[in-house]
Amino acid sequence: MHTTTGNTASYYRLWWTLIGILALTFGVLGYFGREVYRAAPPIPEQVMTASGELFSNREHILDGQSAWQSVGGMQLGSIWGHGAYQAPDWTADWLHRELVAWRELAALDEWGMAYQELNDDQKALVSSWLQKAYRHNSYDVATGTLIISARRLAAMKQTADYYHRLFGGSPELQQTRASYAMKEQTLPDPERRKRMTEFFFWTAWAAATEREPSGATYTNNWPHEPLIGNKPTAENIVWSVVSVVLLIAGIGSLVWAWAFMKREDEVEPAAPADDPLSLIQLTPSQKALGKYVLVVMGLFVLQVFLGGFTAHYTVEGQSFYGIETSKWLPYSLTRTWHIQAAMFWIATGFLAAGLFLAPIINGGRDPKYQKLGVDILFWALVVVVGGTFIGSYLAIAQWLPPELNFWLGHQGYEYVDLGRLWQIGKFTGIVLWLVLMLRGVIPALRQPGDKNLLALLTASVAAIGLFYGAGFFYGERTHLSVMEYWRWWIVHLWVEGFFEVFATTALAFIFCSLGLVSKRLATVASLGSASLFMLGGVPGTFHHLYFSGTTTPVMAVGAVFSALEVVPLILLGHEAWEHWKLQQRAPWMANLKWPVMFFVAVAFWNMLGAGVLGFSINPPVALYYIQGLNTTATHAHAALFGVYGFLALGFCLLILRYIRPSLMFSERLMKTAFWWLNVGLALMLFTSLLPVGIIQFIASAQEGFWYARSESFMQSDLLVTLRWVRTFGDVVFIVGALALAWQVWIALWPRPTAAHGLTEAWCEASPDSLAREGICCGQCDSATTTDK
Repeated sequence: MHTTTGNTASYYRLWWTLIGILALTFGVLGYFGREVYRAAPPIPEQVMTASGELFSNREHILDGQSAWQSVGGMQLGSIWGHGAYQAPDWTADWLHRELVAWRELAALDEWGMAYQELNDDQKALVSSWLQKAYRHNSYDVATGTLIISARRLAAMKQTADYYHRLFGGSPELQQTRASYAMKEQTLPDPERRKRMTEFFFWTAWAAATEREPSGATYTNNWPHEPLIGNKPTAENIVWSVVSVVLLIAGIGSLVWAWAFMKREDEVEPAAPADDPLSLIQLTPSQKALGKYVLVVMGLFVLQVFLGGFTAHYTVEGQSFYGIETSKWLPYSLTRTWHIQAAMFWIATGFLAAGLFLAPIINGGRDPKYQKLGVDILFWALVVVVGGTFIGSYLAIAQWLPPELNFWLGHQGYEYVDLGRLWQIGKFTGIVLWLVLMLRGVIPALRQPGDKNLLALLTASVAAIGLFYGAGFFYGERTHLSVMEYWRWWIVHLWVEGFFEVFATTALAFIFCSLGLVSKRLATVASLGSASLFMLGGVPGTFHHLYFSGTTTPVMAVGAVFSALEVVPLILLGHEAWEHWKLQQRAPWMANLKWPVMFFVAVAFWNMLGAGVLGFSINPPVALYYIQGLNTTATHAHAALFGVYGFLALGFCLLILRYIRPSLMFSERLMKTAFWWLNVGLALMLFTSLLPVGIIQFIASAQEGFWYARSESFMQSDLLVTLRWVRTFGDVVFIVGALALAWQVWIALWPRPTAAHGLTEAWCEASPDSLAREGICCGQCDSATTTDK
């Protein structure tokens, strides 16, 4: 009785800690979210000279934003550092081109010579004029008018003409388009091209113009541009130092807490003689999950091949080994499909895991019509995936009417590229999943006993179901800063926050149900982990918004809490060890070896990909120079696939093991899958993406961000060679993916042969289990072979 009372008291403390953290962190996220709305760079009602010559207006700039979305948006170059990495960052590129044009015009106006022909004193004078002209804020708040000089207007027109020709297919820029992996005639409509150049101008104006006199620009002096004195602010450096100090303090505090609070007297429960989950009769809804696993593997293999195909565009631009594929499958499209396929198969793996657990939670029973709901959800998923892929194709091909692009085609925003209609469909599917989960969970919550772990699992399920709706708080013409705020609610908070809590709690629930971990330990660990994840993860969302038109307080909050995000990842080595040890707890755990191995990989990549590589780009001063370089891609690949990819695949293998009770995983196939996926990912990161990113980092710090993404630099021999080197990692990774896909296929659909009644692959995958059923694989007397 004393133990039960003590456990209840500790649960209460942990629950109130979690609730307090959620209240505090979401309060911070909401309060400073108001700051994003309040301080977003203004979109002028008119952009004109003092003499009245009009360049653009608010509606044209927003029309340009829509035009940019329709060509792939962030999948073709980037804006304010967010997006793809092969084409330039259009903000930094426009700004630099305009500055160089203004400087040339000034030299011609004042001395009748090109800028390079001026002496040092004259160059210094022009540079001084340039900085004053561009950093000065001439926006009139009262009238909403931005006044520009005639010289600047001339420079802007020169720059706009270059982009008009680049996106319009001018022959003289064909090699540049190939270097940027752009298709010919990227945006055929000349009027929409003009609008898009006005949008590019506005993003560059915000990056060059001081919010207040003698202060930082609207984008906190990003990008690094020496021509106008864009360099890290003092606040940037201060909060970077603070974030490092907090990281060290957080790690120290966690180690001390771990040392003093960890209970060494925790007695592990005796492992059951048989696998408890294997003793539960499968329900119809669980048996229906095979098609979910198949879709996960199909989309996974598709995503892997699309990744290799897209990566090849970084060296050939418009071709695949000499075949001009960009006519039909341009870089912006294949990268869209690559990312969207990943989001779909990872989410499907998580949804399948929840649907597998629901009947177990409900005492081994399906609620009424549960299988029907599982089937409807599956086909809804198929429709949304198909609609998303077709819509993005039609958008980038410019076959959709402009007014339908955002709804049916391409939103233009990385990770949420799918058209709004398909986004609504995806949200509807997630809500249906939430309903299916709650139908199994709520009756269980009403039963007597300790329900704390189940309550946390239920809360994480509800959060996953509802928080994807944050994507509906912005629209096609929403201000870019405001859109970024809500987009990162999905990409960071929904994926890296609530999916993390769901994964941790689901694994704890599974191991507890297997009788390998005590319910008390599983509950305490899950509540503690949830508190740590949410403490840094919720306000840490702001570290994506340092340079998206926000102010110093947003940078301060993002820097402080993103440092705390890394702290719980330090102990994941211990988590990996604990998962590894579970294999020795009982003989029947051998059947779960490979799902457990995938969970061990999750802990490793969480520490390395999310922790080490994530924090390397989190401090403001680091991100100032490397946002939008291949260093970001290094973190993204290691964290997205390394953590959530391996986790979703581990869930699928676990489901497969139970819905095919006689299955024994092939050691040869699974070793190939596991090690080649891990080694392939490591090769991809550390022989190509990271070296390219580090070299770009040096160029960004020395010359300016524009140069690190420029055609001349990106097409240098060294960087091209390093991008070719990625092929080795890609091939290794693809072999691992195919081995895993083959294991899943033969598990779901064994095919009989004339010789032995079975395929050789099926026999190789599960010889022991087949022998137990009296099925011979050519290794026993043929007279004992059964016809199956």
